[in-house]
Amino acid sequence: MPAKNIADILKKVQHIQIVANRTVNDMFAGQYKSVFRGRGMEFDEVRQYQPGDDIRTIDWNVTARTGDCFIKRYCEERELTVLFVVDISASGIFGSTDHSKLDLVIEIAAMLMFSALKNNDKVGLITFCDDVVDFIPPRKGKGHVLRMIRQLVDVHPVARETNIELALEFLNRVQKRRAVVFLISDFLSELPRKTLAISNRRHDLTAITVSDQREETLPDVGFVSLRDAETGEVIEVDTRHPRVREMFAAYNEQRNDALSKQLTRMGVDQLPVLTQGDYLLSLRKFFRMREKRFR
Repeated sequence: MPAKNIADILKKVQHIQIVANRTVNDMFAGQYKSVFRGRGMEFDEVRQYQPGDDIRTIDWNVTARTGDCFIKRYCEERELTVLFVVDISASGIFGSTDHSKLDLVIEIAAMLMFSALKNNDKVGLITFCDDVVDFIPPRKGKGHVLRMIRQLVDVHPVARETNIELALEFLNRVQKRRAVVFLISDFLSELPRKTLAISNRRHDLTAITVSDQREETLPDVGFVSLRDAETGEVIEVDTRHPRVREMFAAYNEQRNDALSKQLTRMGVDQLPVLTQGDYLLSLRKFFRMREKRFR
């Protein structure tokens, strides 16, 4: 694959930055903060005891030293570490609209990265296919976020079978403390249930499942050649037959249903997005679901 033009990369990064920043400011900054929590509570201050305070919060050391009753006050530890674990296999270049699944992945990742930036969170990136391709450790700052977006824009999709298990094992090795993790993939490969369950216990894990309508249904266009972007296998399909189209749709519906049920059983939140339509609606629905749960 030829190298991408640097000017084109920077132009696309600038466009993504403008769109993502505007959308975050208008819609998601407050919602992001309310649905992703810190690791726990941290000490804030001590103050004198007042009637009605919980006696379990009394600071006995300060009380003994001063002769007056004082309590400890805590606040939520707001700082988060947010990691994006992104599938860059060749199946991501597919798209039946004016943008591919990978284009959609980059836009959504940028949106969430800028939301994290607004909340002064650390953000990191892991890209993978059959193995981990690249790792950018979590850091703060706008320059760091733009570096990760440039990395995604300049991605060269890998024509090998996807291995989500290796990516999650790498995540668990390099990120010891609890983090918010977005696992972004089309999930066409087998789901590593054991490793995914372990990752979900250690982290706040969300699976962003990316798909295209043409992966769900076939149009009636006669004979077509379908090529697997990761294995190179090619098959001929006669789409004129209704039974062929019905079987294709039924198979993909069952596969998607099975994926959703597996994620639900493991307690992993799912954010499904399509290359068609407005993915912002999916993000709003996801945020509302998280807010409802916390309430």
